[in-house]
Amino acid sequence: MRTAPESLLSVAARTDARLAAILQAETARWVAFDADLAAPFGELRRLVLAGGKRLRPAFTYWGFVGAGGSPDADSVVDAGAAFELMHAFALFHDDIMDGSTARRGQPTTHEVHRHLHEEHRWAGDARRFGDGVAILVGDLAFVYADLLLAGAPRAAWEMWNELRIELNVGQYLDMLGSARSERRREKAERICRYKSGKYTIERPLHLGALLAGGSTDLLATYSAYGLPLGDAFQMRDDVLGAFGETSVTGKPVGDDLREGKPTP
Repeated sequence: MRTAPESLLSVAARTDARLAAILQAETARWVAFDADLAAPFGELRRLVLAGGKRLRPAFTYWGFVGAGGSPDADSVVDAGAAFELMHAFALFHDDIMDGSTARRGQPTTHEVHRHLHEEHRWAGDARRFGDGVAILVGDLAFVYADLLLAGAPRAAWEMWNELRIELNVGQYLDMLGSARSERRREKAERICRYKSGKYTIERPLHLGALLAGGSTDLLATYSAYGLPLGDAFQMRDDVLGAFGETSVTGKPVGDDLREGKPTP
């Protein structure tokens, strides 16, 4: 069995420790306020701490070190953890849009809370309740991502804002492409890049570089490397989503094909 490089494992471990610390502290704070808040905060911890490849923290780290940053700096760990929370935000919302039932080998949050609503025979529509809970949990992830970047320089914040716009633009085009049964390759490639490719590799490299005061020339070099690699990553993910095994990928197979999503 192939194992991840030691450097990646080290970055992942530091990221996981930071995520666990902030989520544990925030869960304790809000559950002390109202015990019912254990549910949404528990869902946030369940997804974020369930594992994952931790690629975004790794590329943030190497973008930072490549720009002259110290490998031991806490700021780059916070930035990598922020990327993981931003990714979680996207997953919570994406699972609702796609109607997915599993994520990282576990039931999705909207499904868990739909069933909870049905079991307790609460008032209102169970599906709307489940979707609402998942949206709010995703929004919490969005806010905590920003909190972790509170001390970042202005240039890093400007890039962070841009990547979030790109992510939402890509997701909208993805939804529209499914609705229109889009089949143009150039449109599929644009969606692939903006929905996932840029914020998986290029933008983490950029964020790391900007945290370390990297130059414009270095950002351009990172883009030349990160954009095609990000495209390849998303295309590979699309292949696994269509023909992979749920036991390996942790998510349902064939959803994109059934929904007619435009993939390269």
